[in-house]
Amino acid sequence: MAGVAVATRPVDRRPRVGKPAPGWQHPPPDRGTVWGMLKEWIARQFGGRPAEASGGSAGSLNLAVAALLVEVLRADYDVAAAEREQVVRSIGRLLGLGESESAALLELAERQSDQSHDLFQFTSMINQQYSAAEKERLVEHLWRVARADETIHKYEEHMIRRIAELLYVPHSAFIAAKLRTDE
Repeated sequence: MAGVAVATRPVDRRPRVGKPAPGWQHPPPDRGTVWGMLKEWIARQFGGRPAEASGGSAGSLNLAVAALLVEVLRADYDVAAAEREQVVRSIGRLLGLGESESAALLELAERQSDQSHDLFQFTSMINQQYSAAEKERLVEHLWRVARADETIHKYEEHMIRRIAELLYVPHSAFIAAKLRTDE
């Protein structure tokens, strides 16, 4: 193979991007430090103390269920009185609450829904705590809210479909829940 030139790549002598600086350590999550204060502020903005945000208390779970019902309630931009009453009934049936407690939770869920930027914060908590049967029951109540005004708007159906997908509810269960609300 005499006479064949072999091309070689030049050696890259630039400093590597993304390598941590020597000796860098994250500050401990102490309340007295800027890092700790930042974590506290983030936790307050997104619901509760840091332990509650990661642990998923019963109150947070109830709020997540109610917020998903509110998302369907508002999906078609026309909140009928019958739909609102159905949300209160669904909260009561799903969570075992009385009418006044359900109405109070609905108001809290509406405020939480106003501040939310996605559905994942609600569905992830439900995925951690609910069984498959409980998720299907929730989807059935979402359909009941959409049907309360005797019209299922395409935005309501889309919202329920998105929620069901985020809850990992199979399509067959999604359809079965819809058909059970016809009865």
